[in-house]
Formats: sequence, C-alpha cells, structure tokens
Amino acid sequence: MFGTNPIAGLFGRSPFGPTQEHMKAVMKCVGEVVPLFEALMAGDFDQVEAHKRSVSEFEHEADGIKNQIRGHLPKSLFMPIDRRDLLDLLHAQDSIADTAQDVAGLVCLKKLEVPAEFRDLLVAYVLRNLDATLQCGKLISLLDEFVELGFRGREVDQVEELVDELSVIESETDDQGDELTRLLFQLEEQMSPGTFFLWYELFQKLGDIADYAEDVGDRLRLLVAR
Repeated sequence: MFGTNPIAGLFGRSPFGPTQEHMKAVMKCVGEVVPLFEALMAGDFDQVEAHKRSVSEFEHEADGIKNQIRGHLPKSLFMPIDRRDLLDLLHAQDSIADTAQDVAGLVCLKKLEVPAEFRDLLVAYVLRNLDATLQCGKLISLLDEFVELGFRGREVDQVEELVDELSVIESETDDQGDELTRLLFQLEEQMSPGTFFLWYELFQKLGDIADYAEDVGDRLRLLVAR
C-alpha cells in the first residue's frame, strides 16, 4: 500500500505521517469488531471467524507500520516533539489494535449465544468503543498540522476540545460496561462458569479499547501543555 520504501517516503513529507498511517490501520482493526459482533448475534459463526481473520490482518498491518517507524525513526529529530514522546504515542495507538485482536480471539473461543437481556446494550457498547477510536483517529489526523503551527492559539483549543469529547465517550463506555456486567451477574445462574467468565472478560476487553483511545488523547494533551 505504500510502495517500495513507505516509511522513508512518509518521513520525507512529515515525521508524523507514519504515525497517522498507523492510526488508520488501527481504526480499520477496531472497525472490523462491529461486523464481528453482528455476526455473533446472528449466530453466523463462519462470519465470526472471517471477521476475526480480518481483525488479525489489520492488526498485523498496524504492527508492520509500527516496526517500520521504529526502524526508520532517527535517534534525534529537530522537531517540537521528543522522539520518546512520539514512540510512546505510537505504543498507545498500537494497544488499541492489540485489544481489538484480543476481543476477536475471545469471541471465537466458543460458540457464544448472546442473551436477549443485553443484546441492545452490547451493540451500543461496541459502537461507542468504535466512536472512541474514531475520535482518537480524528486527533491523530491533525497531528502534523498541530505541530506545524506550534500548538498555539486556536490549535491548542481544538486539541483540548477533541480530547474532552474523547473523555466523555470513554466515560459513557464505562457506564455501558458496568451495566452489562450487572446484567451478566443477574444471568449468572443460567450460564456455565466458562460462559460467564468469557462474557465478563469480553466486556472488560471491549472497554479497554476506549481506555487506550483516551490514553492517546491524554498523551496529546500533555504534548500541548509542554
């Protein structure tokens, strides 16, 4: 998708281009979680497996970009962001994709039946975690512009506004996750221990997607403050 020397070419345009390309792969990875759960709720386990493979492919794509960035990033960069800060930001982004892959793996451990009691809330939960990732992507898509303008004036306000919106989304996913967990405990006696703990872990992992997205936003907020 990038040509023969993708990261070198991206660095030629902007030192932040590769980080933005990595975020695009992360968003594709999380985006695939939505149809994965749709297939799960439809009981189409062949499609569940297919979407799991797609998640893994996008996570592998993100890993490839991450490794190329690490291999090509100079030891010192003459720019307003420290090399270590840029790598930390990359790591936070990568954690989102890793968690999406974990979620897909858990879904495929057994043929889960989605209880009617939390189907609607589960759909909303999955979509809201995707919203957090997309909001994170919006921030990263503007990274080079923010840095070029020196994080001054309106640019600082825009970063703060986007990060605040991301924090609101993450808080909403916390509430949704708590509600799903309460419903799960109400249904505990109707499930095998294995199924109960699998759902519990799934809810926790799904919420981690928004948590890591917020972590990216917090790191950008710190960069603005420096």
